[in-house]
Amino acid sequence: MKLRQVGTWAVIVALSLPAWAADRPGAISGYVRDGSGTPQMGAVVEIIGTAARTLTVFTDGAGFYSAKDLLPGLYTVKVSAASFLPAWRDKVGLHPGASTHLNITLNTLLNAMRVGPLRGGTDDDDWKWTLRSVANRPVLRVFDDPNSAEGKQGSDMRGSLSFLGGSAAGGYGTGSDMSTGFSLERNIFSVDRVGLKGNVGYGDGLPAAVLRASYSHALPDGSGPSMGVAVRRFAPSDPNVHNASLQSVALSGADDFAVDDVLEVKFGSELQSIQFLGRVTAFRPYGSANLHVSPNMVVGYDYATALPNHREEDFDSASSADSSEADPRISLANFCTKLERAHHQEVNVSRRVGKNNMQIALFSDGVDNTALLGTGQVTAAGGELLPDVYSGSFTYTGNTLDARGLRVVLERKLYSDLTATLDFAYGGVLDLSRPGVPIQDALQWITTQRREAMAAKLSGTVHRTHTRWIASYRWVSGSALTPVDMFNGSPGQSDPFLNLFIRQPIPTLGFLPAHMEAVIDLRNLLAQGYVPVMGQDGQTVYFVQSARSVRGGLAISF
Repeated sequence: MKLRQVGTWAVIVALSLPAWAADRPGAISGYVRDGSGTPQMGAVVEIIGTAARTLTVFTDGAGFYSAKDLLPGLYTVKVSAASFLPAWRDKVGLHPGASTHLNITLNTLLNAMRVGPLRGGTDDDDWKWTLRSVANRPVLRVFDDPNSAEGKQGSDMRGSLSFLGGSAAGGYGTGSDMSTGFSLERNIFSVDRVGLKGNVGYGDGLPAAVLRASYSHALPDGSGPSMGVAVRRFAPSDPNVHNASLQSVALSGADDFAVDDVLEVKFGSELQSIQFLGRVTAFRPYGSANLHVSPNMVVGYDYATALPNHREEDFDSASSADSSEADPRISLANFCTKLERAHHQEVNVSRRVGKNNMQIALFSDGVDNTALLGTGQVTAAGGELLPDVYSGSFTYTGNTLDARGLRVVLERKLYSDLTATLDFAYGGVLDLSRPGVPIQDALQWITTQRREAMAAKLSGTVHRTHTRWIASYRWVSGSALTPVDMFNGSPGQSDPFLNLFIRQPIPTLGFLPAHMEAVIDLRNLLAQGYVPVMGQDGQTVYFVQSARSVRGGLAISF
């Protein structure tokens, strides 16, 4: 009898296990980034299931989202954010008790105009419809989903071409007055991506040029190791340094991974060899870790050894290989090449409350051989100044900057197409305690001082014209030769003083597989922050955090 009872209970348990397992909830989580890999905070993620059930969550400061307690089945994931086209992922399967990791990349209208192999005449209507569309729906067949069958055949390709004019006015190595940039990327078997981008400037003698080749591989766990090689050449600077030109080769590698959707780790390094009046070598590691304490709070740590390249984010792929890519930052001292070497560490806490995103950060900066920016006509005579022949600017070797500081950022989405950001920073800068001294004696008067900086930034899109714009103003509490919080990579980052950036789509013929935009980049419009010193010939020149510059041109993507 007892054996019969045991058998009966065993049968009941065996029959109930599948039903119990089928009801075990699961989770869908991942990261939302833009085309350049920047996390998108505050993006709306809708998890749409059967019976019209919809769960809405938001991304945190690291672009992470998590939807839990989901019943097994098929789901559609829709992601939307200001200034981006909505993205969809259909038929996302969720097994009982499982956790599905789904990373999503948001595209602007410019980046959405990507084509694979040329098709027959039946696709012309698709192109016309796409150019009129304001939503990235699944019927956009001109851009194959990398996870689709066609994407796995390696048909996903995108490219861009840009023509830019106007000097960046950032010292030696920041680009020519006129330049042409290009980029080309292609998916291979949906998980591998190869890319080639470059920029060629125009001027006397051999042109300035940047060329970079890259390869990345997407693993099933969401990580993406990558590697690249970059070659740079900057035009001769001055006859006093034997018309020497700078040449460099850099090898880089990076990787990222997530641990149980709680911890995200990114790391990489670059080995750079520079030839300019001798040979200099630099090894530059970097890394970050983000711990998701809750769906609305992230604690992060960042380590960097080079200044971030914010210009690449503004120009998207149109000029991402512009020779103003921040590296290498060199100057002269007694006719010897000085390479700027930096170390930055930061601990930050980001939290989302409704439509507000907030961040508090503590950071420590150390910069040796600080490459200070100056404007005015100078020469390399004396071996202390490195002039730029294009922009009338120069670089000067400053003292070591060693400072710690605080940053507070508040970002609020006022409307779907308008975002406001406030940024407060307190930290150290290099300052000239005695303006007007001869430039050859300036080094002894350059010291580290404490300064406050406040910035306000508005960014948005004009619906009717699809104009994308960013306007910012950054105020500093006193004179300074370097920005407060030089390594700021938060949404509150902005250049010193008044700046305006505009991307304006230009109408094109519907049958052309390309999208055109006019690009305007205006920096330090009011010419503020200029610190006077006496030049070698007795004329006044200036040290400045950011020189006034006007740069613009045409960007074409296909």
